[in-house]
Amino acid sequence: MCGIVGYVGSDNAGSFLVDGLRRLEYRGYDSAGVAIFGGNSFSVTRSVGRIDALASQLGTVPPTGTLGLGHTRWATHGPATVENAHPHLGGDGEVVLVHNGVIENFQVLKDELIAKGYHFASATDSEVIAHLVAEGLKNTPETPDQPNIRYLTAVQWAISRLRGTYGLAIAFRDHPNFMIAARFGSPLVIGVGKGEYFVASDASPLVGRTDRIVYLADHQIAVLTPEGFSVLHRDQGKVRVDIRPLETESGEASLEGFDHYMLKEIYEQPEALRNAMRGRLDDENATAVFGGLNLTPQQLRTVERIILTGCGTSWHSALVGEYLIEDLARIPVNVEYASELRYRNPPIENNTLVFGITQSGETADTLAALRETKRKGHRALAVCNVVGSSIAQAADGGVYLHAGPEIGVASTKAFTSQCCVLAMLALYFGRLRHLSFESGKSIIEDLRQLPNAVQQALTCNEQVRDVAKKYQNASTVLYLGRQYNFPTALEGALKLKEISYIHAEGYPAAEMKHGPIALVDNETPSVFIIPRGTTYDKVMSNMEEVKARGGPVIALASEDDPQVQAVADDVIAVPQVAEFLQPIVNVVPLQLLSYHIALLRGCDVDKPRNLAKSVTVE
Repeated sequence: MCGIVGYVGSDNAGSFLVDGLRRLEYRGYDSAGVAIFGGNSFSVTRSVGRIDALASQLGTVPPTGTLGLGHTRWATHGPATVENAHPHLGGDGEVVLVHNGVIENFQVLKDELIAKGYHFASATDSEVIAHLVAEGLKNTPETPDQPNIRYLTAVQWAISRLRGTYGLAIAFRDHPNFMIAARFGSPLVIGVGKGEYFVASDASPLVGRTDRIVYLADHQIAVLTPEGFSVLHRDQGKVRVDIRPLETESGEASLEGFDHYMLKEIYEQPEALRNAMRGRLDDENATAVFGGLNLTPQQLRTVERIILTGCGTSWHSALVGEYLIEDLARIPVNVEYASELRYRNPPIENNTLVFGITQSGETADTLAALRETKRKGHRALAVCNVVGSSIAQAADGGVYLHAGPEIGVASTKAFTSQCCVLAMLALYFGRLRHLSFESGKSIIEDLRQLPNAVQQALTCNEQVRDVAKKYQNASTVLYLGRQYNFPTALEGALKLKEISYIHAEGYPAAEMKHGPIALVDNETPSVFIIPRGTTYDKVMSNMEEVKARGGPVIALASEDDPQVQAVADDVIAVPQVAEFLQPIVNVVPLQLLSYHIALLRGCDVDKPRNLAKSVTVE
């Protein structure tokens, strides 16, 4: 969850560290800190809260130095305090490091180090690593002609003792202009400059600093100096790495006139959908095309079952995918929470394909589920937004969303892009089986109209803001839909919980009368997703049941629907699209509703409490 930045070169490290942490703040914002090497020691500054608090403490002129580390934290071990903030020192201060991940055996190691005389200033698992590296240095002889070897050996010994996940950047008081980065299960990117090198948890802090990057893989260690860098693998020794261009535009990570990243990303959805579909719709064959599945059509025709797994919003898109693939391709689909799939050990038959769905590509539970799937000999593919991410590297193949950076913690455009990609996969699988040419053409036409429909849905913003004013003080909100719009209800409820802290639940509309209707009163609004479709009359009856018990009703309905208008207290019109695409259009007003209610309640929309964007711990 945490964010890491590091710099070694000839420039002043301070400005890069603070700017880089601002760009990584979505990964965690409980506390932050920097360590800058100047003269013969590290100047360490740490603070609780957001990066602004750290920047204020540093003042207008941060400590000067040409090597530094920075970190923004999402607390796992120990509360958000200055003592628990990174960077952490090891030994008598000869080691300084920042860490992302969780060390499962930290208590055993901590007890061992305490017995050897080490003193701990924090409750974190990360400080254990710093002292462990210091212990490694103590036990490694100096090699005057190759001083780097001693420090590298100490780090290799220390990480060999760790059980868990880590992304590490480590520097040394007695060996300036030298940094080590190491990765297992937690992302790290190396930025390659001219006489300077950067380390970061993802590429966003490197935009504008360099246009060349290296994604470290698991069990790799990078050694960085102003003169150059090298990468070693735990088992293979020194390895050649692929230096890739950094293609992110600097504007993608800026607000560009919007008040919040979440609002910006809601409005980016039409273009994100176009990017997801670009080059993937094949009119000549009435199908979709994907270059990264790494499976032949003959192999895909043998697939008898598909498992979709993910967490949070990605799990909701997987539920949409279940409807899509079963409807269009007639392949049985199971949707699994990634956190449960790894440990459930369910029977997975031959000819089963597993898709891990993730925005960041770093979700620890989803990564673990895919690795367990591969360990058992099954094909594991990914639907992912981030090139070079852990899941992208671990999967046998997959599909990128091309949605662009998503900075707001509450996912918006990733959900709609995931649903769009899953619709195209359903079309592709369907055309390999029973789906006719004409049906394929019709689906392609529906997909092409989708970005315009989402653009039209965005015009409800002012109306949604007025609805939000009426219900901003609700303590519970119920979200109800059927078939394709049941996952939409779940996603709408999650968005409201995430950023406004109002309790909300999503249900299939018909399930109301089996218990949840007991919650209905005149203070508990129900949001019904009721566009015209196969279950319209049934949902209409459910809405009447709520209204008969005095519950306020907010309805998302097709334009010019007098029947809904006669029952609901508030009606938000949504464009009519094919049923299989309704979740992508109907979720837009629900995203806006959550956004405006959160604003009215004074909540931090982009950085809700207790959450972080990339969940890299289990």
